[in-house]
Amino acid sequence: KLFSNSYLGPMKENDPGNVAIHDMNARVFKAMLHFFYTDSLPKEDGDAVARAQHLLVAADRYDIKRLKLICEDKLRGRVDASTAATTLALAEQHGCRRLKEACLKFMASPGNLKTVMASDGFEHLSRSCPSLLKKLAANIS
Repeated sequence: KLFSNSYLGPMKENDPGNVAIHDMNARVFKAMLHFFYTDSLPKEDGDAVARAQHLLVAADRYDIKRLKLICEDKLRGRVDASTAATTLALAEQHGCRRLKEACLKFMASPGNLKTVMASDGFEHLSRSCPSLLKKLAANIS
């Protein structure tokens, strides 16, 4: 028995039947294991952007460079008004230069920026990475 619920709980040394990781969703962990065994991402199901974002965080946390690059490339191809702000914050927090550039390029268009600024993600971006707002302003000037 590997997973007992949607999130893996604390590790118990006296329970040899379970392996527990508490900082990761079970679905993300399964995708990471799939990557380890196949050197590929599992078939997409549901929100591919959210899964790639979570996998990027896990790959950065555990220093899995190839998985991080794959997730970064997948996210670079899916930047839109609904994802740009949160993806930009994620790129900044996890050192993804190319992903950051793709988000800034997308938001450099005044029409795109206006839509992004109306999103919930923009509030998160302004709270978590206020220095990026200056960079964004410089890009549109």
